[in-house]
Amino acid sequence: MKQRKFNWLKLKENFSIIAEIMAIEIEAKLKLARRSCGGLARQPGGVSSHKQVIEKLRKLGAEFVSEQIQKDYYFDDENETLTGADKCLRLRRQRTGKDEKVFLTYKGAREKAKYKRREEVNVEVSDADAVEKLLCGIGFKKALAVEKKRLVWQLGGCEVGLDSVALLGDFVEIEGPSEEKIADVQKKLGLSDLPHISESYAVMVREKIGRRK
Repeated sequence: MKQRKFNWLKLKENFSIIAEIMAIEIEAKLKLARRSCGGLARQPGGVSSHKQVIEKLRKLGAEFVSEQIQKDYYFDDENETLTGADKCLRLRRQRTGKDEKVFLTYKGAREKAKYKRREEVNVEVSDADAVEKLLCGIGFKKALAVEKKRLVWQLGGCEVGLDSVALLGDFVEIEGPSEEKIADVQKKLGLSDLPHISESYAVMVREKIGRRK
């Protein structure tokens, strides 16, 4: 079966695009301990919850940006070409208070690096339903949905996201302009002993659902 490629030009011609960013995404994803019936299991670095991370952020003078509810929908073709190539096409509905923004994002395959590093093309669009119809019309289908609550902070030139992800639990994501800045923020937050998770939330949710079947 002949596969149709995603046409960015067609998208631009049909929808109001507010912003476009082409960049290299560099981030560390860290898993916090799950709650147990006896309380919080402690991490090697002593930080086990978002509450503790927030206390450290405040002490360090970090800036709180926003609380967001993100609903992410991942698209692929019938042969799962993007998933098989470690790439993704994501439509995000992001609600902050009463305001909602919609982003369409393409992420390339992960590069070999200390932290997760990959090409990212991100566009803000005006109509999520119309974009979804366009994607389905050119050969893609909705393959997976991931929902999370994210508390966004700024510290040391990095964005710190405190994520509560459905099915997966609590995480800390640190995204920044370089591995050095990310490592510095991770150290300041007392999270240096936590291993970096290279898999995306989409991959982890897909594996979680697969194990339940």
